Amino acid sequence: MEKSKSGIERLRNNNYLRTVDYFLIVPVFLLTVIGIYVLNKVLSSGFDDYPRNLYKQIFAAGLGIVITLIICLLDTHFMKLVGWAIYLASLFLLILVPIDGFSMEYKWGADSWLSIPVVGMFQPSELAKIGLVMVASQVFEMMGEKEISIIRGLGYLALIYAPPMLLILNQPDLGTAMVIIFSFVCILFVWGVKYRYFLLAISAAIVVGIPFIWNFYLAPYQKKRILSLVFEGTNISGEYNLVQSKAAIASGGLAGNNTGVFVRVPVKESDFIYSAVSEHLGFIGTTAVIFLAFFFLCRCIYVAARSKRKAYSYIIIGLTSAFAVHFIENMGMSVGLLPITGIPLPFISLGGTSMMVNYISFGIILNISMDRKISS
Repeated sequence: MEKSKSGIERLRNNNYLRTVDYFLIVPVFLLTVIGIYVLNKVLSSGFDDYPRNLYKQIFAAGLGIVITLIICLLDTHFMKLVGWAIYLASLFLLILVPIDGFSMEYKWGADSWLSIPVVGMFQPSELAKIGLVMVASQVFEMMGEKEISIIRGLGYLALIYAPPMLLILNQPDLGTAMVIIFSFVCILFVWGVKYRYFLLAISAAIVVGIPFIWNFYLAPYQKKRILSLVFEGTNISGEYNLVQSKAAIASGGLAGNNTGVFVRVPVKESDFIYSAVSEHLGFIGTTAVIFLAFFFLCRCIYVAARSKRKAYSYIIIGLTSAFAVHFIENMGMSVGLLPITGIPLPFISLGGTSMMVNYISFGIILNISMDRKISS
């Protein structure tokens, strides 16, 4: 076993460029470039801290690329240790969130951020999404290999998910919680849970979960967002962001708005960045973003299907499903097909935490893809 490991390490070091999956790298790189280009256009028109905020985004992307390279140099056998390190670090940071004395609840409606010296604002729940997927995947593999019973495995999963989920819901950050739940469900599906159990679970969630969340968890402004989506025109003030987003998308035309007069969209640099992509790059730009995102997600699923270990497949499926939720939700809410949430567009929206976490997830997927090529 030791000889095999050292051989893989030598092969990875000597033929690094040959083992890199460029079908994964190219779409991510292009999405990042598109994001920086569009953010430069958005931030240069009305943001007081421009170009400092743009430089911070470029620095976060550069640091993310460096972290990706470091992760790719690790042998895949270290993924178990990496997963636990990320999980425990995120859990510790989540515990600090309500007691650190720093809060952005007055602005964003949730106390989800830490103010860290040098780093700045950091959202631990973003890191928790990765740690949960990586640790849970190990448990799913052990259950699949009959190393532990299903009952015992479910108990482990409950112990793994409960602490971070309770802390995230207490912030409250329903958007991130939903991403985590969706990732867990996707791993369950790939692991082998039968369709009828999913149908029963979905039915139970609709009958029990939705009324409970609506009556006891959602804030009034969140209820208004959902109602305005279902009954358009019933909440004019609450629909302002969406109306402006649609106007910005329409103004882009085929190749972007060249008039120099742009539509004002709140949080245009982050939550509604997709409207800015359309405004500055037009239908061509938005189509490119959709195609690159779709190609990236499909390639991730392909790598998951060909991974040599079940745990690696589960990790990729969990991380890919989180990416998918972000892509679909951010684009969907910008055009009025989905409720408005604070979920950013991966590799494009402004945010150092989001950019770095996206690249950490990408680095893990790329590492497993490289190991697949080495092993084949």
